Amino acid sequence: MKRAQVKALLLSLLLLGAASAERVYRVQPGDTLWKLAQQNGVTVAMLQDMNDMSGQMLEVGQVLKLPGGTDTARVVQEDAPVFQRGTAVYYGGRANAQTSMTAAHLSLPFGTWVRVTHSSTGRSVDVLINDRGPFGVPGRIIDLSREAASVLGIVSQGVAPVTLTVLSRP
Repeated sequence: MKRAQVKALLLSLLLLGAASAERVYRVQPGDTLWKLAQQNGVTVAMLQDMNDMSGQMLEVGQVLKLPGGTDTARVVQEDAPVFQRGTAVYYGGRANAQTSMTAAHLSLPFGTWVRVTHSSTGRSVDVLINDRGPFGVPGRIIDLSREAASVLGIVSQGVAPVTLTVLSRP
C-alpha cells in the first residue's frame, strides 16, 4: 500500500470513529428534539433511537445522548452513589446563563451538577451548584431555585426530604 493510501485509510477510520462516538447533554429550557437534531446534524428519529424514546417530549434537566465525542464539561455518572440525605427548601435562586435549574450548597464546588431526588415521590431534578446555603437550620442540605423546586414538586410543601447524588464536578 502506498503512503498516501495509508494516510487516507487512517483518516477515514478516524472520521468514522468520531462519527460513532456519543456525548451526553442535559436538556435546557427551550430545547426541542428538532432543534437538537438540527444542531447535531441528525434527524429527530435518530435522536429518538439513540435515547430509546418513543415520544418527542423533553424535560429540562433530562440527560440525552448526542452524536459526537465526549462532553467533558458534564459527563454524567448515572450509577453514582447517594452523596447526602436531608431536606431541601427553595429560594429565589441565583441567575445563571447556562440553566435555571440551580441550587445552593454549603460545601460542593460551584459548577457541580447534582441530582436531587424527592425521597417520598421519587421525582428528581438535576441542578447546577452556583450559590452557598442553606444556613441556620440543621438537616437542610440544599436550597433549590424556584424552577428546580417546581420540577421536583415541592413548591407547595416548602420543605421536602431529599437525597443528593453528585453527577459531575467541575
